[in-house]
Amino acid sequence: MTAVADLDTPVLVIDRSRMDANIQAMAARMSAAGIALRPHFKTSKMIEVARRQHEAGAVGFTCATLNEVDALLGAGYTDLFWAHAPATPAKRHRIVEANRRGRVIVGLDSVDLVRALSVEAAAAGITVPVRVEIDTGLRRTGVTAEQALELARAVTALPGVTLDGVYMHEGQLASLPGDRGDLRHAGAEAAASLVAAAELIRAEGIAVPAVSVGSTPGWDSAPFVEGVTEARPGTYVFFDANQWRLGSAPLDACALHLHTTVISTVRDGEAAIDAGIKALSSDGSNRDRSFGLVVDDEGTPLEDLEFVRAYEEHGVLDGPAADTMRVGERLRILPNHACGVVNMWSRIAIVDDTDVVDMWTPVARH
Repeated sequence: MTAVADLDTPVLVIDRSRMDANIQAMAARMSAAGIALRPHFKTSKMIEVARRQHEAGAVGFTCATLNEVDALLGAGYTDLFWAHAPATPAKRHRIVEANRRGRVIVGLDSVDLVRALSVEAAAAGITVPVRVEIDTGLRRTGVTAEQALELARAVTALPGVTLDGVYMHEGQLASLPGDRGDLRHAGAEAAASLVAAAELIRAEGIAVPAVSVGSTPGWDSAPFVEGVTEARPGTYVFFDANQWRLGSAPLDACALHLHTTVISTVRDGEAAIDAGIKALSSDGSNRDRSFGLVVDDEGTPLEDLEFVRAYEEHGVLDGPAADTMRVGERLRILPNHACGVVNMWSRIAIVDDTDVVDMWTPVARH
């Protein structure tokens, strides 16, 4: 058996028992509330993780890209939601073809896209399920409730498409100030506005089967608003430094760490490590200026030490504790954002305690 300490650095490591506990806990919480769980695959990008989520009760998966859709269909998972826009002819063709292999819902926010998708799907003799995206505060994509009604009317009037529901991504919660209570209040408000949009459409006699919310910062608020039917958290499977800072999870639930080595201590108050943005991504902290949280073997943050600068293959730690470090010393970094970090790696070490039990390969990384 290989020990994780024997793996060369930098290396990305998943604590299997913590990950499995996260999967089981989220599944149990949603099941108890009668909420369908459709995890976002973009966090793990690993079929092994999807298998665990499905076995725990996930009804299907959410995808960020059509390559993720293809990977999951190829693995036998046929109830998927592509939460993105089929804005090009190639994407419309692919989503139509994907619906020959399974039920693949698509998200959109314009009548023009509904019409274009309708033409492609009807010509192929396929009906594509559609969800209308509602903007509940993120201001990225999505429409108002009144615009959603117009979209719902268009979907019901056109061939090749059918209305599956409405959805939101309450990503604005990740950058809100305040404490966990403030965040829960904001998550519930966002979900309430989504439910209101669904009710406006239903008042026209149009069925809205799914009312879907989606984010890990809002996992303990948005799904439990009356009228919500589905939750789509992703990062919960590993959690990360940003989720810890937001109060989404304790440090001992964080299952993904980067192991790195000190390579230089030539400057007072600084230590250089062998991991930079190509190992951790450039995703910043939602609460400070760090590129990740430096922790000990137990996952406790090291005091007086910040990961303040990152280059492609180098990182720089700053603080009084850096003066006690030596070249060759191993450290752990809790990444700011698990989704971005996983996408940087072609192989990830899976550990039980200190033993490496497997190596998993993320798929659909582009």
